[in-house]
Amino acid sequence: MKPAQSPAETSVLYNAACPVCNFEIQHYARYAGENRLPIRFDDLNSAACALWGLEADQAARRLYVLHDGSLSSGIPAFRVLWAQMPRYRWLAWFVGLPGVFQSACALYDHALAPLIYRLHLRRLRKNASQGEGQA
Repeated sequence: MKPAQSPAETSVLYNAACPVCNFEIQHYARYAGENRLPIRFDDLNSAACALWGLEADQAARRLYVLHDGSLSSGIPAFRVLWAQMPRYRWLAWFVGLPGVFQSACALYDHALAPLIYRLHLRRLRKNASQGEGQA
C-alpha cells in the first residue's frame, strides 16, 4: 500500500474507555482537526458502534479503520490512518516495508492487542463489581 496523495473520507473506530487507545487516538484526532483532515473518530462505546456492523466486544479487540469503503483492522488499519495524515505518512511507508510489516503485525496481533484487550476486560469486571456494591 502506498500512502494516499489526497485523503478521502476516513473513519476510525476505537475504544475511548481504554486509556492507552484514547490517548493515542486523541492525539491523532487533534492533529486531524488542526489540519482539517477528513477523518472521523468513533468511540465504540457510543451509538456510532452500531453503524460499523461490529459487536462492541469485537471492536474492543483492535483498531478498525474504514477508508474508501474498505474496512481494515490492526496494523493495516494503522497504516491506512497514518497514510491520511501528512506528518505520519513516513510511518505508514516504513511499517509497510517487508520484514517490518510482518514484525509489526506479529507484535500487535500476538502481544499488544491481546494485552490491551485483557486490560479492557479487567476494567469492565472492576466497573461491574463496583456497580453491584452500590446497588
